[in-house]
Formats: sequence, C-alpha cells, structure tokens
Amino acid sequence: MDIFSLFKQIETEKKEVLPVTHMIVGLGNPGDKYAFSRHNTGFLAMGFFSQKENVRIDRAKFKALVGECMVGGKRTLLMLPQTFMNNSGEAVGEAAAFYKIPPENITVIFDDISLDVGKMRIKRKGSDGGHNGIKSIIAHLNSDGFPRIKVGVGAKPHPEMDLADWVLSSFSKEEQKILFEEFSKVHDAAVLINEGKVADAMNSFNG
Repeated sequence: MDIFSLFKQIETEKKEVLPVTHMIVGLGNPGDKYAFSRHNTGFLAMGFFSQKENVRIDRAKFKALVGECMVGGKRTLLMLPQTFMNNSGEAVGEAAAFYKIPPENITVIFDDISLDVGKMRIKRKGSDGGHNGIKSIIAHLNSDGFPRIKVGVGAKPHPEMDLADWVLSSFSKEEQKILFEEFSKVHDAAVLINEGKVADAMNSFNG
C-alpha cells in the first residue's frame, strides 16, 4: 500500500467513527394517502432536505425511517417518524436516548395552521402550541428545549370545518409550488440551527 492510499484509509476510518450528535426530524403520517397532506409538511420538507444533501432516509430504525449525513460539520440523524403524528415522540425519544442527544441538538420541522402557506417561523424552544406531534416529543424528551421550524399550511377556510379534516387535506397545485420554493429556506435554516446558530437562523428567516 502506498502512502496516499494509507492516508485515504485513515481519513475514511476517521469519518466512520464520528458519533451522531444531532437530529433533524420532519413530522408527518406514514402512508401514501397522507403523502401531500398539510400535516405532512415536515415529511415533504425532509424529502427536499435529503435530496439537497444527497442522502436517503430509508433505513428502518427507532420506529422511524432514518438516514445519516454531515450537516454543518455535525454527524446528524435525519428522521421521519413512522408512528403517526400523535406518537412522534416515541421515535424521537428512542433515538435521542440511544445516541445521548440533548434536546437543544434536535431540530423538528412541522406544519403550522397559524401561518400562511410557505411562511416559516423558527423558535428556540417553547410549548406545543396545540400541535400533537410536538406535544408527544416534549413528553418523551421531558423537555421543550428543542429548536423547531414551523412551516405554514394556512388556516381553516371556514371556522366550522373540523381541524383534522383540514390538516389531512391536500395542498392545491398553487400551494404546492409556493411551499416547495420555501423548502430551500427551510433547508438553510436547519443547517444554521445544526451549527448552533439558532439566533442567526431566526434573524434571517423569521418574517
């Protein structure tokens, strides 16, 4: 083995032993019938994220589909919980415990009905705001101290409409176009947060 091959082998071994220290989680419901629903905005955003980072999120582990890549210099677990929205915390809590990842290193991307379609809001921590997926994660982490990226899906068109019917409804073609253009910003915000620059992400992307 020549010296250049040896250096390459050493570099490869270095990369392999880097521990997973961060997580980026997109919330949604598994199954084709929910694929383009408003409640699956987190899944859709992570689909864009994985393409941008050239990594597949397709390994079954922790009651989720997962993948790994370097994000902002940190070895990061990308996750799509497969527990259905209301039990998202089971997957997140299990992975966090396995890798000993603190809440502040876990970024969660999810839908928000209080924001217009395509609008984004970043928070360092906080209550569940009535979102059952976030409620479950707070319960399983025993902490609300994780950053989150809220992506707007629009308010109910009529006050009397059932909320479940609204969040499980699909985006119109026009809304999909607006949303997918926003996912580039969601990606960039998640990278900043992963680097520990939550304040920078908030200053750059909170309207």
